[in-house]
Amino acid sequence: MDQSIIRISKELSDIQKGSDLVIAAIAIAVACRDVDVRNVRALVMGPHETPYEFGFFEFAIRFNKANPYENEPGFEDANTPSDKLAQKHYVQKIRHETLRISIIQRLESYLGLQANGSSAPSDSLDSNNFDYEDLDESNVPFEPFKDLCKRKFLWYYDSYMAAVAQGKSEVEDLQPFVRMPFESPNTNSMDGRFNYTELERRLKAIKAALDAETLRWAEEGRTSKAGESTVAVNLQHQFDQVSAYLKRGDMPHSVVLENGNPFVWLITYFGRPMTNLDGGLFRIRMSFSTRFPNEQPRVKFETKIFHHHIAADGTACYTPNPMKMEDVKSHIEAIFETLEEDEPAYDPRKIVNPEATKMFWGNKPDDKKQYNRRLRRSVQQSMEEFPE
Repeated sequence: MDQSIIRISKELSDIQKGSDLVIAAIAIAVACRDVDVRNVRALVMGPHETPYEFGFFEFAIRFNKANPYENEPGFEDANTPSDKLAQKHYVQKIRHETLRISIIQRLESYLGLQANGSSAPSDSLDSNNFDYEDLDESNVPFEPFKDLCKRKFLWYYDSYMAAVAQGKSEVEDLQPFVRMPFESPNTNSMDGRFNYTELERRLKAIKAALDAETLRWAEEGRTSKAGESTVAVNLQHQFDQVSAYLKRGDMPHSVVLENGNPFVWLITYFGRPMTNLDGGLFRIRMSFSTRFPNEQPRVKFETKIFHHHIAADGTACYTPNPMKMEDVKSHIEAIFETLEEDEPAYDPRKIVNPEATKMFWGNKPDDKKQYNRRLRRSVQQSMEEFPE
């Protein structure tokens, strides 16, 4: 075999074995078809606190056999008053276009949504309903980051909405973009108009579509169970193992299937004594796709909790063992560890609850105390709000 192919395959494998959250300083994911490792897709997540924040930027890289304003050539040291104003305008339109193109258009494409919110004409090879097993791989749509982007959208939804709110406070709808000194018409110019009201509507439509898709997984799961599919049998077997495992543990955590459906797990989590979670009782819903593990589970707290790794709508931000993505026990252990971790390392890619994160990592002396009070209050209320 060509030595370059061996090296490319090895390095791609090394990246894929690591969590997409722990590779380098920004989140990176890579994928390629087994039949053509020289053509690689790479997904880079926009860094926090930049106009590219949590955007999904995809690159196509081919291995042959043989930045913002101040990063533009010649503008590295541009600091005049006019440059400062131009930098502000440039950041504003990058933020807008990051939301519109890298996030909204990508997710609308994945979900079959048009910009007006209606459903796009369905593709004959619908990746959600079509069985690819008998198809030639080259005829199957290659969308290696589809599930990843959907899950990360749910993580970062509140940050996207915060970016929209900030944009609305800075510019008016239909206000034109300011052209930069280094932009030329019909070449590298980023022309357009701001319309954050429209972006907000489209973001909400995407969120609603993802929530509806998660609910459909349950119905698809019931059909899959009735047909005794491999995934249904596997999840039922894993449920039996995890249920027995939790019963042997030192905490009275438990898990049941919703209406006997192996694609919907309901976990009851008891707060560990002598921690901020002491006395808490939380219901956690794990929803599985019939395409698991290619599509990873979506985890949501049905009992409200104020936690820096739990989004306002209950979406949990956790990182399972990348070598055990098909092992549900590994997912549950990662969820519990995320809840109970006392001194986590700061990671801006895990900002799913901006309000809680600001308190947890705040510089003011009372920030952490305020965070702990809010967390304890939600723990105390959990017993009252726990679903029957």
